[in-house]
Amino acid sequence: MTSCDDNGTDNMMTDRTTYELVASDSNLTSLKAAIDKAGLSTTLSHSGTFTLFAPTNAAFSTFLQANGYASLNDVPAATLKTLLMNHVLGSEMKASAIATGYVSTMAMGSASTTRNISMFINTSGGVKINGTANVVQTDIDANNGVIHKVDAVIALPTVTTHVMANPQFSTMVSALTRNDMPNFTAILSGSANAPFTVFAPTNNAFASLLTQLNLSALASIPQATLEGALKYHVVAGSNKASTDLTNNMTLTTLQGSTFTITTSGGVKITDKNNRVSNVILTDVQCSNGIIHGIDKVLLP
Repeated sequence: MTSCDDNGTDNMMTDRTTYELVASDSNLTSLKAAIDKAGLSTTLSHSGTFTLFAPTNAAFSTFLQANGYASLNDVPAATLKTLLMNHVLGSEMKASAIATGYVSTMAMGSASTTRNISMFINTSGGVKINGTANVVQTDIDANNGVIHKVDAVIALPTVTTHVMANPQFSTMVSALTRNDMPNFTAILSGSANAPFTVFAPTNNAFASLLTQLNLSALASIPQATLEGALKYHVVAGSNKASTDLTNNMTLTTLQGSTFTITTSGGVKITDKNNRVSNVILTDVQCSNGIIHGIDKVLLP
């Protein structure tokens, strides 16, 4: 049996595994070498329903150069294994099923030994993964799943990665990167004080805050107010999934103040000003923490 990929070429696919298809593709030789070094050839040859987002040779060349590696031989096998599993889903997702939102990869990072790292897929204007990798070829069928080629190696996403990738958090990104703020991008990408639990306000939450404060724009929020508010949304040293949030739990934030979690009628946060925010998105697992989306900006 044959199938057509999105470029219209016929390929014998149904009798070959994901690994065999990678091994037979001249544009995936670097990926094949990486899989072999990481000891994942057996995994991707097993029966199953995998989705592999496969970086091209050019993508690997860019990755190696950007990270200071002369060749794949210089990448530690354990590092490579985790990185590659960040390109694999445990279920088959054909192009027709790809939609904007979060899915779980088969990778685990340092923040949690029990929760798989999340992947954000954005389908507005093509298919982009974690804000960095574009899908350039779809639906290469294997007998144990499907392959989609991507034009970049998908790095393990940090809190910063996932906040920046999701358009719902674009105002928060503008706040975090305002030129009078601390280097939040580096802080939330790093390991110092990690793992982080971040309660991320949506764009609508920031719009409501501006209305409440009678301000016309984000730039009008005083420096101390904005810095304090942003730090108040971060809990350092803990990867608190939704299952870890209990009724009347008090959490101490990076800003130094606390807020209270309640779970009756959904998870809510009451800040120091008795303003209540609803948790509307949960468990975006990052390599160095976890994100939950909220519908109101918290104020210490």
